[in-house]
Amino acid sequence: MSWLRPGEAGSDSGPAVFTRPLPTTVLLLASASTGRAGTLRRAGIEPMIRVSDVNEDAILAQFEDISSAEDAPAKVTALAAAKATAVISDLSGEEVVDFALSQGMPVPTRVLVVGCDSMLDVAGELVGKPHSPEVAYQRIKQLSGSKVCLFTGHAMSLLEVIPVSLDSGVTYELRQLGLESQAESTDIQFTELNDFEIISYIATQEPLFVAGAFTIDGLGGPFIRGVKGDPHSVVGISLPLLRSLTMKFGVEWPTLWNKVDV
Repeated sequence: MSWLRPGEAGSDSGPAVFTRPLPTTVLLLASASTGRAGTLRRAGIEPMIRVSDVNEDAILAQFEDISSAEDAPAKVTALAAAKATAVISDLSGEEVVDFALSQGMPVPTRVLVVGCDSMLDVAGELVGKPHSPEVAYQRIKQLSGSKVCLFTGHAMSLLEVIPVSLDSGVTYELRQLGLESQAESTDIQFTELNDFEIISYIATQEPLFVAGAFTIDGLGGPFIRGVKGDPHSVVGISLPLLRSLTMKFGVEWPTLWNKVDV
């Protein structure tokens, strides 16, 4: 997609033709999080989604104190890397190409597999999803009026999509070219919540299956007074950090835009 600008090429106003590249890179999100997927979609990326199945306790067992916020960045990046790696082990080139074609993309040359994990530092203790109403109630009571830090680990692996000619046609293989990981931290200030608000919020079940028992992009938004850091990371995925990782692989971010309507 391109459009012309009146004027001469090479002027101080920029190029005469502005061209958007074809979406040649598939982004695979190794997560069932609707918040993460929604963040990517609003950024012009329809992700391929595969849910990872990893034993988080076994991964965290390598650390001396699992629940301590000490080494929090290392813990969340280890979990994120495990999720990405687990998905890659079961991924086929045909799946990636089929997804790309279903989105109106050309046959992709690359796929970026992204794994994420978030944990909240509450008074020096790392907490994840509460799962039960009882735990969620105690967690939100603790968060009420407090300032906490959310750590989100990101792991990204670049895979090359290689066409292979066979007598029966063309198939596709994947070759992993590397893995990069990094964590993002964001400070969050909560408002004071009363019991009616806490009980009502838990009754929606929204806080039961999200890190820290709250959301910023859903019903929990009014209970968050402020955020210091990347607001996207509160949803569980940092767009600026992802862009930084893609650049390490030499992948230009606009080649991921498969959901931009002009």
